[in-house]
Amino acid sequence: MYSDRVHWLRDVRAQLLELSTPFYFLTDLPSRLKDWGSEVSLSRSALIEDNNHLRAEALVLQSKIQKLAALATENVRLRELLNSSALLQDNVVVAEIIGVSPDPLRHLVIVNRGSEDKVFVGQPVLDANGLFGQVVEVSSSTCRVLLLTDTTHAIPVQVNRNGVRAIAEGTGVIYELELRHLTETTDIVEGDMLVSSGLGGRFPVGYPVASVTRVVRDPGQKFLRVVARPMAQLDRSRHVLLLFSAPATSVPAPKEDAATPAATEAKP
Repeated sequence: MYSDRVHWLRDVRAQLLELSTPFYFLTDLPSRLKDWGSEVSLSRSALIEDNNHLRAEALVLQSKIQKLAALATENVRLRELLNSSALLQDNVVVAEIIGVSPDPLRHLVIVNRGSEDKVFVGQPVLDANGLFGQVVEVSSSTCRVLLLTDTTHAIPVQVNRNGVRAIAEGTGVIYELELRHLTETTDIVEGDMLVSSGLGGRFPVGYPVASVTRVVRDPGQKFLRVVARPMAQLDRSRHVLLLFSAPATSVPAPKEDAATPAATEAKP
């Protein structure tokens, strides 16, 4: 009898405990919600902080990638420049463009070579693609280079295909040269390569100057209008070559024969 009563009380206690469980959960719910809110708040703050940190790192890495891309591009240009200089028979010095003339009517740049590097006025300047211009002013450590397209610049050229001679003059437009005083019968067509003729005595012969882009034949005009695009990248080259003509190879004078009088230099 006693054992039955104890068993019955145990069952009642178990039922009461089961019924009271939701009340315990409800009474503990505010504390649980507070702890959960704290954890969520800390997690959100940590995520925001981590996100900001990752964004900053991504921005730094992106700037480094941009710098590396610029360095890679500059490396390619320098390689092109060095490859072109290896094909030249003249001595060259690599120079960097450090300034551009603020005057929109003048096509001038400043490079970091001067009289200390034996730069001289009238010295031809090249880039990796063709003739760039000539030196017009020299200081101890810098010089000013007049571009081919300046309105005050002109260079004797010849058509590489057939040797027709002309004068390529600057137009003030960075992408254009103009050939003047060519008659209607002149054999010149679009796509012809123009190279320096060497007749002016300033630019060596045979260097690329421009490519003919337009030939206008007006029946009412005596001369053609020929427009050419410079081969040099005048508006984007960063490095150029200052050209020093190779000294002429001296030829030993023939030995005088006792029976032959020495030749004298002809005078005009």
